[in-house]
Amino acid sequence: MSPSPLCPEKMWPKVRKVDYILWKMGLCSQFVFLRIVVDGLPPEKESRLSIKNTFFENVPVRLYQPRVPCPGKRKGILFIHGGSGIFGSIDAYENVCRYLAWKCDAVVASVGYHLAPEYRYPTQFRDCLVATEVFMKSTEEYGVNPDQIVICGDSIGGTLCAFVTQDLVKRTDFPKLRAQVLVGPFLQGLDFNLLSYQQNRLVPIVSQTLFLYFILLYITKNKSVLEFVVEETHIPEDRKEMFKKWLNPEHIPQRVKMRGSYTEFQPPSYAFDNIYSLMKVITEPALSPLLVEDAIIQQLPDTFILTCEFDVLRDDGLLYKKRLEDNGVQVSWCHLQDGFHGVLLLFKRWFLNFPFAQRGMDSIVNYINSL
Repeated sequence: MSPSPLCPEKMWPKVRKVDYILWKMGLCSQFVFLRIVVDGLPPEKESRLSIKNTFFENVPVRLYQPRVPCPGKRKGILFIHGGSGIFGSIDAYENVCRYLAWKCDAVVASVGYHLAPEYRYPTQFRDCLVATEVFMKSTEEYGVNPDQIVICGDSIGGTLCAFVTQDLVKRTDFPKLRAQVLVGPFLQGLDFNLLSYQQNRLVPIVSQTLFLYFILLYITKNKSVLEFVVEETHIPEDRKEMFKKWLNPEHIPQRVKMRGSYTEFQPPSYAFDNIYSLMKVITEPALSPLLVEDAIIQQLPDTFILTCEFDVLRDDGLLYKKRLEDNGVQVSWCHLQDGFHGVLLLFKRWFLNFPFAQRGMDSIVNYINSL
């Protein structure tokens, strides 16, 4: 897949370089320029929706409610944005949430969780859990049917979404979520050499190296461990064996594997106990929801998973789909054959509004409307 002149892949290095220079000059904090670029220009005014900024406890939230009167209660959609936990925002996904609210005739709550590196992991997970709890307790206030709440997340937002969904199945003080929608999610930190990583390591807008850089920055300031993560020396062999059945490349559909054969990575024989200690957090359920026990998986609600062919995270979604189906969870799957990472971030984004982004967005709307 050859990138076009307007492809984000060509923009990333320039944006990151400007950000780094401004940060080193002391003119702004790290990633400010990147965040401004990703957030984009404010959209036009929306007369069909009532849009309000508020806080759920200390978590910023933007609420979208259709102005058209509704005879009954509406669906509720809790939306969690992407951005590797260090950029992205409510503003960056404004077009997405407006579209969901209008096309699904739903009340949408977009969560503005705090970003790294200013706020370290697991702050983001606590923020999203708090926002979900408040929203589910406020259904009467917002005219939402408590049995029709859908949680939706893009990229790292999909990780947060999956974690919150798994956490709620253990709770008896909340109604069960109607469904979860995971868009290009990161779901496991055990194997960064899956077929999708091998096939798409240089594909825009998130290459293998760029993704690992962001995810490590999100978790720890020590980015020197990047090479060890690629070589898979951050995970003890016993843990690899424990989860091998769920990360089996045989679970990947044949039509996806046809682009290239999978090569099993052979890690070096030497051990890095300090790396194990530093990185063991990446396989905890909060960051690797694919790896939780069957007892949790079996209780999950109906699930929609969207994957893109040219995405390093593609196989995370496919392997999670397999795990859910094996445990009796109803799964709907949309695969964008021409898509790459950032489907929702690119939705209605000026000249970067790729056709696959519209198709992906409409597949989500159709799924939610079918519930």
